[in-house]
Amino acid sequence: MPENKSRPPQDQPWENGWAPDTSRAPGTRRLWLAGGMAVATIIACATAIAVSEREYDHTLSASPSSENTSVPGLISFATPSKSATPPKGKSGLSTAKETTKAPRQQDAGTPKPAPEPSKSPTRESGSSSGQKPPAATTWRSVRSVNYPDRYWRASGGFVELEPVRGSESREDSTFKLVKGLADASCYSFATADGGHLRHRDFVLRSERDDGSALFEQDATFCPRGSAYSGAVMLESVNYPGRFLRHQDFQLKLAPFQNNSVYLADSAFQVVAGLA
Repeated sequence: MPENKSRPPQDQPWENGWAPDTSRAPGTRRLWLAGGMAVATIIACATAIAVSEREYDHTLSASPSSENTSVPGLISFATPSKSATPPKGKSGLSTAKETTKAPRQQDAGTPKPAPEPSKSPTRESGSSSGQKPPAATTWRSVRSVNYPDRYWRASGGFVELEPVRGSESREDSTFKLVKGLADASCYSFATADGGHLRHRDFVLRSERDDGSALFEQDATFCPRGSAYSGAVMLESVNYPGRFLRHQDFQLKLAPFQNNSVYLADSAFQVVAGLA
C-alpha cells in the first residue's frame, strides 16, 4: 500500500519532503482570463465603431443634397413681379379739347387707376378707335399735367418744359399736328421753321427731316389713354413701351412705369396753339 503523504503547510514545504509543482507558472489561469477579457473588449469596440460608421453613412445617403437644403435663419426673398405694361388705344388726341381745370401739381400723386395694358401699335394695324388724324393746318401746344403753367418749347435743338414768357416763347411752343411720318394712324409734331420733333438718344429734339426711315420713326408718336382725364400719353412707334415724359423739365423717352410720378410726368394736354 503506497505511502500517502499529506500536503505540508504552505509555509514549510521542504521540511516534510514535499516540493511544489514547477511545471506550471503561478497565476497562469488569471493571465488567460485577463487576456480573454482584453480580446473581448477589443472586438466589442471594433464592432461598435463599425456599426456607428454604417449608421452615419446611411444618414448621409438619406439626407437631401446641399443644393436643395435651405439653411435655417436665412431670409428668402420673393421673385420680383413683372412690371406693368403700357396702356392701349387712341386717346382722342385729334380733338384736343382743353379741360376746364387742369390737375394741380400736388394732386399728381393720386391719379386714377392706370389704363389696361395693350400691345404696341403696328404700322399696318391703323387706328383702334377709327379716328382720323388731324388736318395739316392743326396748330397745337402741349401742356404738362402736373405743371399746368409749363408747355413744350423747342429751343436750341431740344424740347423742354417752360412757362410762357413772350411772343417768341409762344411761337416755339406751338406745333403743327400732322399724320405720323412712319404710321398714318399716329402723329408727328412739325415746327414753324419746317423741322420735326424726334427722339435721338432717347431725348426729344427739334431737327430737320433727313428723309431717312429712322428719322420718320423717331418723329412718330402714338397717343394712348392717360390716368388723367383730358390728357394723353405719347408712345414711340419704334420703341414700344417707351413714352415721352419730362425729367428736370426736359422731354425724354422713358420706359413705362406704373407709379404715380411717371404717370403724372408722362401725361400731357394738347390744347389750342399759343401763337
